[in-house]
Amino acid sequence: MSDTDSLSPLAWIFVLTVALYLRSFFAWRMRSGGVPLPPGPKAWPFIGNLPQVPRSKPWIGYRDLCSVYGDIVYVRLLSQPIVVLGNPEVISECLDKSSAITSDRPQSPLIRLIGCGQNFGLLPYGRLWRHHRSLFSQYFSSGVIWKYQDVQRAAAHKFLARLLKSPARFKEHIRHNFSSALLKIVYDIDAADEDDPYIAQIDVALEGIAQGLVPGKYLVELVPALSYVPSWFPGTGWQKLFSKWRAAQEGLRRALFAHVKEEPTAGCSVVSELLESMERTGFAGSTRKEEEEVIQSLGSVTFEAGADTTLSTFQAVFVAMTLYPEVLKKAQAELDSVVGLTRLPDFSDQPALVYVNAIIKEALRWHNVVPLCIPHSLSEDDEFHGYFMPKGTVILPNIWACMRDPEAYGDPDEFRPEQFIRNGQLDPSVRDPAKICPGRYIAEASLFINVASVLHTFDIAPPLDEHGRPVKIVPGMTDGLLSYPQDVRCTIKPRSPWAEALIRRYVEEF
Repeated sequence: MSDTDSLSPLAWIFVLTVALYLRSFFAWRMRSGGVPLPPGPKAWPFIGNLPQVPRSKPWIGYRDLCSVYGDIVYVRLLSQPIVVLGNPEVISECLDKSSAITSDRPQSPLIRLIGCGQNFGLLPYGRLWRHHRSLFSQYFSSGVIWKYQDVQRAAAHKFLARLLKSPARFKEHIRHNFSSALLKIVYDIDAADEDDPYIAQIDVALEGIAQGLVPGKYLVELVPALSYVPSWFPGTGWQKLFSKWRAAQEGLRRALFAHVKEEPTAGCSVVSELLESMERTGFAGSTRKEEEEVIQSLGSVTFEAGADTTLSTFQAVFVAMTLYPEVLKKAQAELDSVVGLTRLPDFSDQPALVYVNAIIKEALRWHNVVPLCIPHSLSEDDEFHGYFMPKGTVILPNIWACMRDPEAYGDPDEFRPEQFIRNGQLDPSVRDPAKICPGRYIAEASLFINVASVLHTFDIAPPLDEHGRPVKIVPGMTDGLLSYPQDVRCTIKPRSPWAEALIRRYVEEF
């Protein structure tokens, strides 16, 4: 009997695994042409850097890795290469100047498992992605968002009334505010004042994106075969979570689209306009089906992403006002001077409200909603800054670290809107926290009208304990692909009787 005949099955598995590993290693050496990988922590055989990759708030751990190894750091999770970029110049060079090969998205099995397969922000780069992006730009570029000002203004005024009536429920009111505005803009649906089914469902759908798509969080991302393990099998509790998220995503997307198809509104919403355009173009058969799926995806992504990113930033403004009362007073002085005490702020006031605009930019920096950006992926082998990056490498731009760069922002943990102002105007040389977001224009418009309206009419102070003493909030961020302020408790009161009367007058006129 030969030695090979005496090997046990486990030994054979070990031998084959080593052989595959060596084959992969030498294949990589041939592809790289001897060009080294970027620096990074030493990887373990087979599992790579799995024990070293940060799982909780990974943007902090990756920032620490960059402080050791430089602005381009390489880690490997099993066979998945990941490159972390920790410098804004490097990020811009990689994602903008090399966009032809870095605009792809990792096609993780998690995308399908949580029901985001049609989400155009997660689509692979190609014809379909470009079509989605082109349609999105038609409706949400800087030159067309003025069309939505009436809806955004009305939602902001309703928010003030809700805040006046029940300030303790301000988190619910914020969610209703941004979600109802986008429901109207995208689908021409008037949200119910209480317990709107679409707004309730969006929380579950967005939880799936925020928690389910964090790179490296779930083993099934690295071992896709685990998705076929029965849900009753021990250790597969994540499947119930994914099933809940998938049902919410797909159910919300289909229900909203079906509402517009069944009750057409003659071009009164983004989705109805797109459907009318489709009819005029004469799509038929499989092409028509594909176009309907594109419109369905575009609508749901705009509704979900737009509602949540603005919500998170607006919450951060409330937190900042409790911690920095001098910022609130300075903003109110500017508003009193520009707007006066007889009306509410409007979009026409925005150019003159420099400090209010700076507060919004600082909130976007101070509390970054997507700390690691949406991951990108290399569509082919590349040499970058003298390092080899293999095809399929996941690229993680650490936006949070860039927005916390002490060289660019002084003391980055402090909330200082002044750093965005020079000679009485917004300073274009200061790094813009919202630059990379395709929906930035409608988001910034919505943030402006809401921030200006709230600061003009309300005082925001720290929460009180059971003895009526102020409690200092410790600012922090939740974990996940999307991040929210951890503690948003505060005390909200009208600035004065004139502010309360002003809110009531506007609501009655509306």
